[in-house]
Amino acid sequence: MRPGEVLGILGPSAAGKSSLARVLVGVWQTSIGKVRIDGAELNHWDPEKLGKHIGYLPQDVELFSGSIAENIARFGNQDEEKIITAARMAGVHDMVQAMPAGYNTQIGEGGFALSGGQRQRVGLARALYGRPAYIILDEPNASLDADGEAALLSAIQQLRQDGSTVVLITHKTNILAIVDKILVLSHGQVAGLGSRDEMLAKLLGPRLAPVPAAAASA
Repeated sequence: MRPGEVLGILGPSAAGKSSLARVLVGVWQTSIGKVRIDGAELNHWDPEKLGKHIGYLPQDVELFSGSIAENIARFGNQDEEKIITAARMAGVHDMVQAMPAGYNTQIGEGGFALSGGQRQRVGLARALYGRPAYIILDEPNASLDADGEAALLSAIQQLRQDGSTVVLITHKTNILAIVDKILVLSHGQVAGLGSRDEMLAKLLGPRLAPVPAAAASA
C-alpha cells in the first residue's frame, strides 16, 4: 500500500479480518510471512518511536479509566490542539463540549459512562490523534449513527489527502465508495484482491456497486 491509499477488507464472520488487523499493527506476531513498513519488518522498529505513527481502532473499543482527553491522547503528553483536532475529525468535539466537564470528563473503567456510539467515536479520535501515517480501523462504523458515519467518511478523506495509509475493515458496502482497493478474506485466506470497482462488480454486480464519492458529488 502507498501513502494516501485506502484498502477495504471484507469477509464473513471468522474470515480472519480482526486477526489480520492485529497482525498489521503488531498486537499479534506472524507465524509465517512478514509485515513491513517502509521496507523494514514491523518488529524491527522501536515500538516507542513507531507507536505515535500508528492509529488503531479495534472492533471492540477499549477505553480506560481517566478523562476523555487522556484517552484520546493515549495517556501520553496531552497536546490540546491535537486532541481537539482528532475529536473534530471523529465528530465527537461538540458532544464532549456539551458535557459538564468537557474533555476532563471522567469516563470510568471501559468507558462505561459513555454509550456504545460515543465510545466508538472517542476510540476513533484516539486512533486519529497526531494524524498517524498508518491507520487500521476495524468496523469503525459498527455503532455509529448517520452523523457519526458522515464524520468517519470525512476523516478518511482528510487522512487520504494528508498521505496517510488507511486499512478499513467493514461489512457495510456503502462506505466502500471511499476505498481504492478491496481485499476479500475467507477462512483466513485471500479470496480476492483488486481495485474497488473491479471487486465490487464481482461481489455485487455493477448495478449494485456503490457510486464513488467523487462521482456522487459531481
